[in-house]
Amino acid sequence: MGAFATGVTVVTAVDGGEPVGFTCQSFASVSLTPPLVLFCADHRGRSWPRIRAAGRFTANVLAEDQTELCARFGSRAGRKYEGLGWDLSRWGTPSLRGVLARVHAEITAVHGAGDHDVVIGRVLAVETAREARPLLFFRGRFIRTVAAAPPPGRPRPLP
Repeated sequence: MGAFATGVTVVTAVDGGEPVGFTCQSFASVSLTPPLVLFCADHRGRSWPRIRAAGRFTANVLAEDQTELCARFGSRAGRKYEGLGWDLSRWGTPSLRGVLARVHAEITAVHGAGDHDVVIGRVLAVETAREARPLLFFRGRFIRTVAAAPPPGRPRPLP
């Protein structure tokens, strides 16, 4: 599956008054009506059971300059939030600063699939935080994107 490029998110929640989270490449839109998203979580992960218990999450969509943030939340060692700037959303979930977007959602279903759970969330709100290129993962490493030419028939932006 490494030949399929994915975006990178950090899924966050608060459980027992403590912020938790993990790096997640398996995140996607499911439905527009109603607005639903999904992410996949490893059964062995320490954060996923706590996010499930919280019942709500934020998928923080990372920008290409946030590889350190990706590594921080992808690690099993250390305190993920130590020294990190973040804010508590109005839904009680951690909003990471400087991300491309935040998708706030409430867990509506969890389906077991092999060694992972497929988590369905009803979207409560989407925030776009800044304009930048996304962090993409492809064949075991991060890649950078290049702006594509506009489709035929559309005017090109002025320099």
